[in-house]
Amino acid sequence: SKGNLRKVFRKLEGVLKRLKQENLVQECTTWQTRVDVKESVRGQTIFIIQTIPRDVNTAIMELLVMAYALKTSCAKNIIGVIPYFPYSKQCKMRKRGSIVCKLLASMLAKAGLTHIITMDLHQKEIQGFFSFPVDNLRASPFLIQYIQEEIPLYRNAIIVAKSPAAAKRAQSYAERLRLGLAVIHGEAQCSESDMADGRHSPPCVRNTTGHTGLELPLMMAKEKPPITVVGDVGERIAIIVDDIIDDVGDFVAAAEILKERGAYKIYIMATHGLLSADAPRLIEESAIDEVVVTNTVPHEVQKLQCPKIKTVDVSMILAEAIRRIHNGESMAYLFRNITVDD
Repeated sequence: SKGNLRKVFRKLEGVLKRLKQENLVQECTTWQTRVDVKESVRGQTIFIIQTIPRDVNTAIMELLVMAYALKTSCAKNIIGVIPYFPYSKQCKMRKRGSIVCKLLASMLAKAGLTHIITMDLHQKEIQGFFSFPVDNLRASPFLIQYIQEEIPLYRNAIIVAKSPAAAKRAQSYAERLRLGLAVIHGEAQCSESDMADGRHSPPCVRNTTGHTGLELPLMMAKEKPPITVVGDVGERIAIIVDDIIDDVGDFVAAAEILKERGAYKIYIMATHGLLSADAPRLIEESAIDEVVVTNTVPHEVQKLQCPKIKTVDVSMILAEAIRRIHNGESMAYLFRNITVDD
């Protein structure tokens, strides 16, 4: 409710005021980030824990400045613990864009980071962008445990991929839970994504100007069929799995399709609950029964706005990863029962 939100914001303002009084937080007049290392870190291994709030760019700049300050203070190893790696969706070239994820990886290396601990990268191949080790932990064991313990009659459920691109992840869940698999294929006709994904670039018409000695074959525009569900979801509990839930429009549309096909309960399991803009309101008004995310990204305000949002704690595996790296132990134990496609 609005009253609860006001109370939360008042508490946050009070905490920030106390931190400023104790000189733990400093603000420059030009809103520049400044880091002062108050004690010697020469020859030490430093872990920087950086969660990514809504102001992503500020969080990235804070991480870069902090890492560079530690580097110039002669820290031996600087390990970033970044549960949600930002810009991970921008890992492929789109038309005349850029691969921002590669740029961010280079910036982190230049700033002085020597290792990164993260969780469920959007594409596992992103690890190749880095010039230092990356431990890409998985949240699926925690989400699978939630399904087994918190969803009644989960044996009557079916795992759903909301697009063919998410089918491998969904198949991994289905195999470990010994459940069926369904895939939502296609899209609404006359979709605005036609222009977004570049299917009309280059144009279909052959350019007659310029050099006439080279004639390329005509490029046919891609066309997706109308939305269909491959698999039987009738009288089943539908569990949609994905790595990131931010703009919930696709999830709401998928839930409506599954309801039409006979699913009587719909759950969404995702690692990173960004839930930006008016996502909580859309979830509350949709056919979705529950959205389960981990605490890799702060989302307390969204939970106050929508009681359908539930949280699974994954701090234990991050803490164990930090302990093992600090003690020079193997990380293989944290990846037991993890498939390649997970």
